[in-house]
Amino acid sequence: MATSIKKIVAASLIGTTIEWYDFFLYGSAAALVFNKLFFPDSDPLTGTLLSFLTYAVGFVARPLGGLVFGHFGDRLGRKTLLVVSLLLMGAATFLIGCLPTYESLGPAAALLLTALRLVQGFALGGEWGGAVLIVSEHGDNARRGFWASWPQAGAPGGNLLATGVLAALAAWQSDEAFLSWGWRVPFLLSGVLVLIGLWIRLSISESPVFQQAPPEERAPIVGVLKHHGKDVITAIGARMAENISFYLLTVFVITYAKANQIPNSTVLNAVLIASAIHFVTIPMWGALSDRVGRRPIYMAGAAGIGIWIFAFFPLVDTGNFLAITLAVTVGLLFHGMMYGPQAAFFSELFGTRMRYTGVSIGAQLSAILAGALAPIIAVALLQAYSSSLPISLYLGLAAVVTLTAIITSRETQGRDLAEGVRTR
Repeated sequence: MATSIKKIVAASLIGTTIEWYDFFLYGSAAALVFNKLFFPDSDPLTGTLLSFLTYAVGFVARPLGGLVFGHFGDRLGRKTLLVVSLLLMGAATFLIGCLPTYESLGPAAALLLTALRLVQGFALGGEWGGAVLIVSEHGDNARRGFWASWPQAGAPGGNLLATGVLAALAAWQSDEAFLSWGWRVPFLLSGVLVLIGLWIRLSISESPVFQQAPPEERAPIVGVLKHHGKDVITAIGARMAENISFYLLTVFVITYAKANQIPNSTVLNAVLIASAIHFVTIPMWGALSDRVGRRPIYMAGAAGIGIWIFAFFPLVDTGNFLAITLAVTVGLLFHGMMYGPQAAFFSELFGTRMRYTGVSIGAQLSAILAGALAPIIAVALLQAYSSSLPISLYLGLAAVVTLTAIITSRETQGRDLAEGVRTR
């Protein structure tokens, strides 16, 4: 029985919000408490750098998750793999909330934390491709950018949820209580959220485009490498500025603020407000890409963030709540111009029986080069130069890479996912 597009969108959005909540929660905790709980013998910035290294491990596992989930998603269907990814992510996050710290287990605590982060990354590597594809393949050609952008809104939705829970705990607890046990609460909450997500995901139907497509005899990865090598490179380049900017704006900014003696609550609340606006505006950019094309919106976002980052850090340096909120909000608006059309754009690059694999590999390989390294490079640059300018130049260079990838790509708006041909 077919499921309405609105229910498909709701299932994907709720699922991706929960998975991103789990993933971003780790990033926020890495910036706030993991340096003290799992690397207590290091100075503050070095401890933060080490905790971000465990954070980066999750990105290393994402291409493997994309390859495995993509393979079976192209063979068995999108729905089953989405359920598996949600279960894996939820279990890993819940167990992080149960972990003993360095004080009681020594270095083994950091090893266990790293192992669970690997599971998180593996699960998220398979989640994203399936979530955007099941919406893209249910929706119509004319409004695909709008419908497919809703799972994208799960990223700021998850960040909004994670930051909101952390901000509430920071406001209601003393620093000592939060460091002692309060940090565990958001991780344990993931178990409840996963049950809600599973109930919704199990009720939707499989992608009709996938069901109607003839099966491929060869492994999906073989088809991707043979027919879509350039498209994978396009996806990797397109994600550089998008991925780096997001983690600088929402994760590294917490560390940067701490280094400048800005209270945690100030920056967390600023990210909270900016994420709410980001959540609402992502579908707007997706809808606009249905009217003017994927490439123009994407290029405007890449150029915008490459320029805005030079104003971002001076605004944060003021320590003023309104200035920090403005800095993060405008940055995320430019990010949304890339992230909103991205799901439809990437989906339209690949054939049906290799689409899950192609989308996942392109997106997740870039996650290592971009998202995994962004906080680490930013912290290292801050340590080395005690200035935000090198960090701004780093993102500016990434924006040039993304602009080059989009300029040299083809416009995909209006492509029929079932036939692989342009319909208008």
